Amino acid sequence: MKNLLQGGFQGAIMPVNPKYDSVCGVFAYPTIESLPQTPDMVVLCTHASRNVEIFHQLAEKGVKSAIVLSSDMHIQDESLLSLQQQCANIARESGMRIFGPNSLGLMLPWLNLNATFAPSPAQKGNIAFISQSAAVCTTILDWANDKDIGFSAFISLGNAVDIDFADLLDCLSTDSHTDAILLYVDTIKDARRFMSAARAASRNRRILVLKGGKTEQGRIAAHAHTGGDNTLDIIYDSAIRRTGMLRVNNTHELFAAVETLTHAVPLRGERLAIITNGGGPAIMAVDTLSERGGKLATLDDQLIAKLDQYLPKSWSRSNPIDLVGDANHDRYVHALNAIMDSDCADAILVMHSPSAVAQSEKTAHAIVDTFKNHPRHRRFNLLTNWTGEQTARPARQIFAHAGIPTYRTPESSVVAFMHLVEYRRNQKQLMETPTTAEPVHANQLSEAKLWVTQALGDHQEVNLDTHQLGDFLNYFDFTVLPTWIASEVSEAVHIAEQIGYPVAVKLRSPDIAHKSDIQGVMLNLRNRHEVASAAQAILDRAHLFYPAANIHGLLVQGMAKLAGGEELRVKVKNDALFGPVILVGQGGSEWDESVDASSALPPLNTTLARYLIVRAIKNGHIRPQKLPVPMDIDGLSEFLVRISQMVVDIPEVDELDIHPLLINGREFTILDADLRLKHYQGDAQKRLAIRPYPVEYEQLVTTTSGEQVLLRPILPEDEPKHADFIHHVSKEDLYRRFFTEVGEFNHEALANLTQIDYDREMAFVAVADIDGQRAIIGVSRALINPDNTDAEFAILIRTDQKGKGLGKLLMQKIIDYCLQKGTLQMSGMTMPSNAGMLGLAKKMGFKVDIQFEDGIADMVLPLNSQ
Repeated sequence: MKNLLQGGFQGAIMPVNPKYDSVCGVFAYPTIESLPQTPDMVVLCTHASRNVEIFHQLAEKGVKSAIVLSSDMHIQDESLLSLQQQCANIARESGMRIFGPNSLGLMLPWLNLNATFAPSPAQKGNIAFISQSAAVCTTILDWANDKDIGFSAFISLGNAVDIDFADLLDCLSTDSHTDAILLYVDTIKDARRFMSAARAASRNRRILVLKGGKTEQGRIAAHAHTGGDNTLDIIYDSAIRRTGMLRVNNTHELFAAVETLTHAVPLRGERLAIITNGGGPAIMAVDTLSERGGKLATLDDQLIAKLDQYLPKSWSRSNPIDLVGDANHDRYVHALNAIMDSDCADAILVMHSPSAVAQSEKTAHAIVDTFKNHPRHRRFNLLTNWTGEQTARPARQIFAHAGIPTYRTPESSVVAFMHLVEYRRNQKQLMETPTTAEPVHANQLSEAKLWVTQALGDHQEVNLDTHQLGDFLNYFDFTVLPTWIASEVSEAVHIAEQIGYPVAVKLRSPDIAHKSDIQGVMLNLRNRHEVASAAQAILDRAHLFYPAANIHGLLVQGMAKLAGGEELRVKVKNDALFGPVILVGQGGSEWDESVDASSALPPLNTTLARYLIVRAIKNGHIRPQKLPVPMDIDGLSEFLVRISQMVVDIPEVDELDIHPLLINGREFTILDADLRLKHYQGDAQKRLAIRPYPVEYEQLVTTTSGEQVLLRPILPEDEPKHADFIHHVSKEDLYRRFFTEVGEFNHEALANLTQIDYDREMAFVAVADIDGQRAIIGVSRALINPDNTDAEFAILIRTDQKGKGLGKLLMQKIIDYCLQKGTLQMSGMTMPSNAGMLGLAKKMGFKVDIQFEDGIADMVLPLNSQ
């Protein structure tokens, strides 16, 4: 109550308390029923044991939102349901939304609303902060107030029994007061919704994520805190990258990133110039930049000549620009102006170590004035590092008040710059046009599905090894080293004689995960005596070290060409939260997937697969050797895309472990593999964190001119075709569609039109043969709001393809889609002069409202009842 009143909220505040006549001087009501009006929001500051009854009363009153502060609602009562689940059930039936429980509350500074028990309020600003931890909330708030950083929203989710990250991302991504969003995440509960909301929001707002539970012990603690999952941190990491968000590693980095993003303009590039009066701190900054994969700007001859005019002869004549220890504020000003006059850098880090010559505060004021008065200052990101405490603190305050990011250490300033770089890279990856991978042939896919059905038979689960997998993997065009099974030593010798030397002999046992633990793999066996000796030794060691293990004999393989090859491990595993995940690493007997692999979520295209490989190389999970024929990254990308296609199309694949995959240039040979199949029932796509291309919506139709046209969902790879399509639409038709003059569509605009999220929007393209080329000749779109109550539609036909009934076909396609999805209505807007569109809408049952004075015509079609 104290926070609500001191915050200056302009609405009615009505405390409910049966014991007191007033709370904080405000008249109190004895019951919820006695309230004179239905509140928009209720804050429950009550003991958990009372909340179920209170929720019944709130539902009867018609309350639509509640914040629950109680921290112990996970307790079960005699109904065997937790208190929070009982409250959630009541809320769901009455249409009420819940923040919490275990929430600190909610602050909306622009509405002067502080409905929290936080010790201090949030200032007004343009950053939204959402946290599952109340303690992290109060820490961030205290720091932000000290730094004079404000918020558009400050939200404590708590246990998130109802309202979760996805709901808030949908809301805040269109909030006019919000420029950036910060998330503190212990765990997420619905990967599909989170990924969908995050991918949409990150196109409109900068989003930073601090994820707790990186280690196994941390995940145990997160589970105790908010009921967290046991998903590997590398999987969360790949999910965050896939959505275009930026991950920071700790609270210190989050503080630095907030400060950077609060004041930063989007980076034009990644080149950093450093100005310093101390060599040591600059070296530390360069080391950090190099370790994080950053780029040091290169000074051109013209810039060096200009700096020579103002700096002593002993200056470094390279980047970092060392002004020398006796540098005064004038040298800083000259150096900063010279860099901003040139095009050698995209960002500038100004460093200052305590000096009697360059007075700290005077130099800070000079830097601020020089930067802000330079005509090109919007082209650069300026970061500052004033080291020290007593003499440096006032200077850092000067930068903070001027809106220029400032940091205490060289390392933290570079880490902050790299946050901008990594964010830029993630956004670029989000918008990059993929190339097309050759799809698996429909006949091969059908045969693979039949093979899986036969392999499972009546079993709920089966485990298969290399010699049993050859046919299945061949359906996806994988090369598998031929493998034979031998039940005992003499049979192994016989097989070796048949296939020819040299051969490899391996132990076959479902109970011994790592054959190398007992030297269960013997290579380059060159005659029958070596085979017999090796086979017997393998069996003897297995019985000795694992006496209880099931031994299923031996595997015999012809030796692959190992010389000049690279060996990797590729694994598909099923995560309880994110579903299927693809892992890639160097492999080996000591392989720990939590630290030795990079991961990606299917579906993958070749661009995403390439990013996975490059990230694995950067992280040291793949260590390419210097070979005569080096590993072909494009070929490996295509291999991973086929793995992804297998995962998407065959839901029974529960786990696939390829160990190793032998790579010789563009040749990829699976030497060893294990597959676990499980029966799967239900919608196979729902197990995936990202909805794949919905092939089920492909449809061949015939136009009124008798031409066959394929209607299908749009693909990211359609960007060039879509650009050509728009080129063949007249200016008048484009104006009617976009309500403005439309010039050339750049890559970003085309990416937004082609790289859609099939979970929340749909675009159907009509594809036909034009002059011997497959071309897009029409598009219909539906952008569905998060609660699925309305779909905003639009249709555009290539101008030279009108009069063939394409508009009606595309309209019916989008209507059928929205009907199937359960959307309540479709709505659209056009100009009163667009007679063709209005006539089609009326024929399809739309209600048309023409408003001539506003120059618009609204079209609405009711579809499903709520």
